[in-house]
Amino acid sequence: MGEKTIELEDINPVDIFGVNNENIAVLKKFFPKIKIIARGNSIKVIGSVAQIDLFDNKLQLLIQHYNKYSQLTKGNINRLLENGRILNTNTSKAQDEVLVYGPNGKIVKARTANQRLLVAAAQNNDMVFAIGPAGTGKTYTAVAIAVRALKNKEIKKIVLTRPAVEAGENLGFLPGDLKEKLDPYLQPLYDALRDMIPAAKLKTYLETSVIEIAPLAFMRGRTLDEAVILLDEAQNATYGQLKMLLTRMGKSAKIIVTGDVTQIDLPKSQASGLPQVQKILKGIKGIEFIYLDEHDVVRHELVKKVIKAFSKNEK
Repeated sequence: MGEKTIELEDINPVDIFGVNNENIAVLKKFFPKIKIIARGNSIKVIGSVAQIDLFDNKLQLLIQHYNKYSQLTKGNINRLLENGRILNTNTSKAQDEVLVYGPNGKIVKARTANQRLLVAAAQNNDMVFAIGPAGTGKTYTAVAIAVRALKNKEIKKIVLTRPAVEAGENLGFLPGDLKEKLDPYLQPLYDALRDMIPAAKLKTYLETSVIEIAPLAFMRGRTLDEAVILLDEAQNATYGQLKMLLTRMGKSAKIIVTGDVTQIDLPKSQASGLPQVQKILKGIKGIEFIYLDEHDVVRHELVKKVIKAFSKNEK
């Protein structure tokens, strides 16, 4: 007789064990010769060494499936235990375009032609700029690209950053400590991550700095290796700040820059660096610019009309 305790790391036990341990009940039917005890973040198994090793292998399959698809149902468990491998039962083109499976199996993928161009550009280039108006999915798609790279173990870290600049706002007047002052400015990045990573795992990633969300000013002096660095709201970065960020790029790293040149919130005394950078970096191999427009808007239908009306007025 042997005994082994298997710890679940960075996973909410309920997501593997099931509500009221219903998934454990399925496992027990497949392994009637061993005793399975789920407690806290661990599973203890008691039985023959061969059966314990087989159980461990099957459990790792379940965990791999959960890490990829962010859900584990009784149907998934039955198929995985019977077939012994992760099966992709949907081989359609739409399935191939999936970037990330979020919590509860939510599918995150590029939804417009230009968003798909952004995904392709990020695959083929180490520095990509996505420029377009609000609601075109720039940030959301860029975050999904970064999360996919992390899940596929292509990188070790995601760094999400924004200039701490908003229209008519001033950090000093906000209540709380530095983190509490800054978090509202970074909230869109948190929102996107919550759509793509289960809450328990996201919390661990943030606590261990596997995913780091910080203001642009905090990037100075760093070298970021094996990472995807996403600069959001880049229209609110000055020329000097953009130069600083783009030179943080280390080995095996990618940089994705998103911005909307029609919504610059910098003081009148400061110029946005994004229009300048477009001219300076144009034509450099390994750098690609993707431009999104009102046809890429995935918010309310009226947003397309609002963008069109503002664009016409500004021209």
